[in-house]
Amino acid sequence: MNRLTHLDEQGQARMVDVGGKAETARKAVATGRIRMSAAALSAIRDGDAPKGDVLAAARIAGIMAAKKTGDLIPLCHPLALDAVTLDFAFEGGALRATATASLTGKTGVEMEAMTATAIALLTIYDMAKALDKGMVIEEVRLLSKSGGKSGDWKAGPL
Repeated sequence: MNRLTHLDEQGQARMVDVGGKAETARKAVATGRIRMSAAALSAIRDGDAPKGDVLAAARIAGIMAAKKTGDLIPLCHPLALDAVTLDFAFEGGALRATATASLTGKTGVEMEAMTATAIALLTIYDMAKALDKGMVIEEVRLLSKSGGKSGDWKAGPL
């Protein structure tokens, strides 16, 4: 069995020492979706949600969350991100959020991309809950990552 990198020899949690690692360009893409009623989707698409521009708020929240990932997830390193983007796409009965995070550094940005996606989706829920309290957030996952010792990785189909 492989040794778990976030546990020391005594089995105690630790932050991985990345001090000796080389800096490389790293990028991660994560996605997820939120299912909702046709009326809620229409209101978001048309800019008619009671709380205002849902996608603008979700985009800003996701970017801010990516920057705070090291504060939210106990063993994540605080990272100086080069860029974070969030894109949204309307699908049948749902809205998809896709976040991309990148930097040149010693550790990857997978958690930042996934955090951005999850918080963007939670923000959509908060902004549109007056329209549909039964919304379902689902399929939050890493789509791809590049850079670092482990190289490139792409998710297979769900």
